[in-house]
Amino acid sequence: MPDSLDTLQSLTSLTVHNATLALEQGLDAIRSGQTKFDLRNVKTVDSAAVSVMLTWQRAAQDAGAVLELKNLPNNLQNLTKLYGVCSLVSSTLSADDCASTDGHAERSPSDLHHH
Repeated sequence: MPDSLDTLQSLTSLTVHNATLALEQGLDAIRSGQTKFDLRNVKTVDSAAVSVMLTWQRAAQDAGAVLELKNLPNNLQNLTKLYGVCSLVSSTLSADDCASTDGHAERSPSDLHHH
């Protein structure tokens, strides 16, 4: 059986430059019944990534599905922590993943790749 995570594995960045395309790609996948997105290949992110992921989650919820975002890169997890939406973005992240115990999320803007 093919891996249901394949649809978004081609994404290598999730920034303002490709946010609309990534958003539509994800929404199409959700409409097709896909409930798991693997973001392991995403290397470059900015704040647009958080908005895209929240919109995907809202669309899945509206469709009565639970969207699982897997393998979020550290820089993307840091952005979700910074904006306080870590647990809203991915149900696969634990409370420890979403906690900023060492403070690096707030003190590492170089990891966030803002434009």
